Amino acid sequence: MPLELPVETNFARLFIEQIPLLDVRAPVEFAAGAFPKSINIPLLNDQERHLVGIKYKQQGQAAAIALGYELVDEAKKQHRLTQWQDFFQKNPTGMLYCFRGGLRSRLSQAMLAHEVGITVPRLGGGYKAMRRFLINTLEFETMRTNFIVLGGRTGSGKTELIQSCPRILDLEGMANHKGSAFGQEIDPQPSQIDIDHRVSIQLLRLNDKNKHAAIVLEDESAKIGARRLPTSLWRRMQNAPLIILQTPIEERVTRVLNEYIVLKRQRLRCRFVDENTVFKQQHDDLIQSLSQIQRRLGDERYRQYRTLASEGIHEFYLNNNVEKLNLLIARMLAEYYDPMYDYQISKKIARIQFIGPTEAVRSWLQEQSV
Repeated sequence: MPLELPVETNFARLFIEQIPLLDVRAPVEFAAGAFPKSINIPLLNDQERHLVGIKYKQQGQAAAIALGYELVDEAKKQHRLTQWQDFFQKNPTGMLYCFRGGLRSRLSQAMLAHEVGITVPRLGGGYKAMRRFLINTLEFETMRTNFIVLGGRTGSGKTELIQSCPRILDLEGMANHKGSAFGQEIDPQPSQIDIDHRVSIQLLRLNDKNKHAAIVLEDESAKIGARRLPTSLWRRMQNAPLIILQTPIEERVTRVLNEYIVLKRQRLRCRFVDENTVFKQQHDDLIQSLSQIQRRLGDERYRQYRTLASEGIHEFYLNNNVEKLNLLIARMLAEYYDPMYDYQISKKIARIQFIGPTEAVRSWLQEQSV
C-alpha cells in the first residue's frame, strides 16, 4: 500500500506560527509573489518549466511528466534532493508547496519520502489557495481592527516612535521605501503581491494575540514608492483617529540628514567597496530624486536645490562638511514639504485627537492601551 503523505490546510496556523516553507515553483513564479519564511528551491527551473508547460498543452499530463524526467536527469535530481533535505534538516517543522498543490508538490513530497526518508506536509491548494486565504484575511482583519494613525511633518521621527509601540504596522518597512521622492532604498521594493501578503500576515498575527487593542501605523499616501497600500487598509486609515507628532525644525533637519545621507552612505559602503562608486551612487540618487519633483518645485527653485545637493554631497565626501546639505534640507522642509503637509492635514482636522511632542504622544498612546 502506498505511503499516505500529509496535507496541511490550516493556513492561519501556518502564518501565525511562522512555519518555514519550501517553495518548489520555478524562480520566475517565486519572484512574482511569495510568502515570508519561504525559500525557493524549485523542482523545475524556468526553462524546464516552460518546456514542460508546452508539452502539457500539446500532448497532456503523461507526456509532460515524461519530459520532466528527461530534463531532470539523475544528477540534477540528486542535487535538488540534497538541497531539500538540507532545508528540512534545518527546519524540521517546515512544509512545501507548488502553485496549486498538485503535481509538482506531490512529486517533490514523494521524492523526499521515498528517496531520502523525510516525510513532510504539502500545502493543500498550494500558493493559489494560500494567496486567496490571505486576500480574504486582509479584508476581514482590516474591517475588524481599530487603527490609530500617526502623522507629522517630514523628519518628525514618526517611524522611530511607531517602532517603540507594541502593536504596529510598519508599512514603510514592508514596502522597503521611506515614502517620499527621496525614500528609495538600496534594494528594490518587494512585489505588490508580497507587500499585500506581509500586511495580511502581520494583521493576522497581531489580532491572534489581542484583537481589541488598536494598531498604530504611520500616515501614508495611497502609494509608498512604486507600490500601493491595500485598498481596504487605505480606506480604513482615512477614517481612523489621527495623532500629530510635533518636532522642532532643527531636530528634523538633523534626522533627515542622518537617515537620508549619513546612514545611506554607510549602507552603500556595505554594497560597494570603492569609495568613488559609493559617492557616484549617492550623488546620482539624490539628483534623480530631485528630478522627480522638478515640476512641483519650478525650474528656478529646482536649479537652486540641485546646485546645493551636488555641492553638498561633494563637500560631505571630501571634508565631512554637511553645511550645504543642512541648508538644502532646511529649505526643502520649509519651502516644499511643510506647506504640502499643512495643506493635506487641513483636510483631516476633524480626525485629529491629539497633538504634541514625542513623549506626550507616547504617553497618550499608552493611555489608550495601544
